Amino acid sequence: MAAMDEREAGSGLPPSVWRPVANVLAALMTITAICWALSVNRYFGLGLYPQQFFAAMLVFVLPVAFLTLPARQGSVRTRVPYYDIVLALASMAAFAFIAVKYPQLVLMIFARPLEVWLPGLIAILLTLEALRRATGWALVIIIGVFILYALFGDVFPGRLQGRPQNWQLLSGYMAFDSNGILGLPMSIASTVVVAFILFGVLLNLTGGSKFFTDAAIIGMGRYRGGSMKIAVLASGLFGSISGSAVANVVGTGVVTIPMIKRDGYPGHKAAAIEAVASTGGQLMPPVMGASAFLMAEFLAVPYSSIVLAALVPAVLYYIALFIQADLEAAKLGIRAIPKEDIPSRRKVLVGVHFALAFAVLIYLLFWQRYQPERAALWAALALIGTSLAIGYDGLRPSLRVIFSALSRTGLGVVEILLISAASGIVIGVLNVTGLSFNLTYLLVQIGGGNAVVLLALSAIVCIILGMGLPTLGVYVLLAALVAPALVEVGIEPIAAHLYVLYFGMMSMITPPIALAAFAAASIAKSPSMATGWAAMRFGWSAYVIPVLFVFSPTLILIGAPLEIALALVTAIMGVWLVSSALAGYFSQRLSPVKRGLFAAFGLAALVPAGMFEGAIYSDALGVVGGIVLMITEMRRDRDAAEVQA
Repeated sequence: MAAMDEREAGSGLPPSVWRPVANVLAALMTITAICWALSVNRYFGLGLYPQQFFAAMLVFVLPVAFLTLPARQGSVRTRVPYYDIVLALASMAAFAFIAVKYPQLVLMIFARPLEVWLPGLIAILLTLEALRRATGWALVIIIGVFILYALFGDVFPGRLQGRPQNWQLLSGYMAFDSNGILGLPMSIASTVVVAFILFGVLLNLTGGSKFFTDAAIIGMGRYRGGSMKIAVLASGLFGSISGSAVANVVGTGVVTIPMIKRDGYPGHKAAAIEAVASTGGQLMPPVMGASAFLMAEFLAVPYSSIVLAALVPAVLYYIALFIQADLEAAKLGIRAIPKEDIPSRRKVLVGVHFALAFAVLIYLLFWQRYQPERAALWAALALIGTSLAIGYDGLRPSLRVIFSALSRTGLGVVEILLISAASGIVIGVLNVTGLSFNLTYLLVQIGGGNAVVLLALSAIVCIILGMGLPTLGVYVLLAALVAPALVEVGIEPIAAHLYVLYFGMMSMITPPIALAAFAAASIAKSPSMATGWAAMRFGWSAYVIPVLFVFSPTLILIGAPLEIALALVTAIMGVWLVSSALAGYFSQRLSPVKRGLFAAFGLAALVPAGMFEGAIYSDALGVVGGIVLMITEMRRDRDAAEVQA
C-alpha cells in the first residue's frame, strides 16, 4: 500500500508537462536572484523595496515546491494532481499580489483590511505546507507552536507570558513586515545562498567535484588508510560549499563509503567518518550551510570577520578527524589504495584551472570587499570561462549545461528558501510578543548567571532543537533563542553564535536523531545507531572546541598574534593526543593506562593559555607531558622492531 501514490490516481499533469514548467520556474528564480544581486532593476530606473524582491522569489519557490514535492512524503511523484496545481497557482497569486502591492499595503498592516490579512493568511498557510513537504513535520510544528504563542501568549505563566496578538493583524504582519516571512533570513537565502549554490552547481557540472575527488585520491591514496583520508578531504572541500550535511553525505558518500569498505574498514566506521566529514562542511568557510552570511547580518559585522573566526575551529575539527583516520588505518593494518585506482597526475593537473575561480572568489571577498553574492557570481563567471577554454574529464559548459545549472540551482535552493521564509515567522513572533527578551531572561535565571551552567544547558538545548532540522533552520532558531542568553552573561557575541551553530550541527551526528549519520548508514548498509555512536567518537572535537573558544577567544583569532599562535600550536598537540587516546593507537596499540595519560595530557594541552588564571601552566604540562609520551611510545615501537629483526 505504501507504493500507492499519484501515479496510480491516473489524473493530473504528466511529467512531460510539469517537469519543464518546474525547470523554467526554477531557472527564472535563479535569474531573478542574479538580476537583484547585480542591481539590474536600477539600470531601468525601477526602484523596488527588498521585500518586493523577496516576494517575487517566493512567486517561483512555492509553485516549484507544489509541482515537484508530493503531498505524502516518501511517495513517488509522477503526475501532479489537480489540487497541487490549485495550490501552486494560489501561492503564485498571493505572493505576486504582495510583491506588486507591497508599497501601499505595508502601511495598512495595523488597519487590518481584507486585502492585507487575506493574502497574508494564504501566504503563511501555503508556505508552511510547502515547508512540510520539503523538510517534514518537525520545523512546521515548531513554527506552529510559535504562532500559537503569538495568539495566546497571555495564558503562559511567569516570565514566558507574552502579549496576545489579533490573528488578522498577525497575518498581515508576518506576510508584509520586514520582521516576518520577507525578513532577514530571506534576504540572505535569496541573494547570497542562491549565488553560492549556483557556483557549486556549475562546479559540479564542469567536473569540479570530480577534480576535488581525484586530487584527494592523488594526495592521500598512496598513504595508509588512503580511502578514509580521501573521504575527509573530498567531503570537507565539497561540503564547505554544498549547504547541507545530508546532501553532502549522499553526494560524496556514494563514492567514498564503498571505497572505504573495500579497503577493509567496518561498515559503521566507513559511514561514520563520511558523516562527520560531511557535517564539518557546515562549519567550514566559506558557506557554512549559509549560516556564515546570516551570522554576519545578525551580528552586524563583515562577512570576512565570520570566516576568519570560524576558520581555526573548523581546521582543528578536520585535523582531529584526519588523525583518527590515520590511526584507525594503522590499528587495522589498512594500506594505501592500489596504484591502478589512482588517476594520473597529468589528468588532474588539467583541473588546476578550477583554482582560478576560487582565487577570484577569495580576492573579491577579502581584498576588494565585494558583497558575497557578487563575488560568487564573478567566480561562477570565471569558472565558466576557464571550463570553456580547458574543461575537465571531457566536461565543458554548453548553453544547455548553463541553463541546466540555472534550473538545478533553483530546484536546489527551494528547501533553503522555504526554511528561510518560515524562519522569518519565528523572528517575527519573537519581536512582536517580547518572547526573545523573556527567553533570554529565563535561560540566564535558570543558569543562575553562571556561564558554565548556561553553556551546558545551551549545548543540550541546541542539540535537541537541532534534531531533524536543516542547517539554516537550526542556526536561525538557536541564534534567536539561545545566543542572546550567552551574550547576556558576558560571552563574546561571535563566540556565542559559533557555539550554538556547533552544537546545533552536532545533532546531525548525535543519536537518537542523527540525520547525517543515518544517511551514511543507509549507503553503507550498516546499523544506524552503531554508526551514530561511532560518528560521535570521530567528531569528538566539535563537542570540546566550542567550549574552549568561548572561554578563550584566541581560537577564533581574537587577541594578540603571539597568543593566537601559541593557542593554535597547543590545540593541535591536544587534538593529536586525544585522538590517539580515542583510537587506542599511536605508533602501536596503547594500553588502557597509556590511553588515559594521552587523553589527560591532550585535554590539558587543548586548554588555551588565557582560559583561566594559571591555564598557561596546565597548557605547558599537557604539551611537555604529551611530547614525553610520544617519544616514549616511538622508542618502544623502534625497540620492538629491532627485537623482531
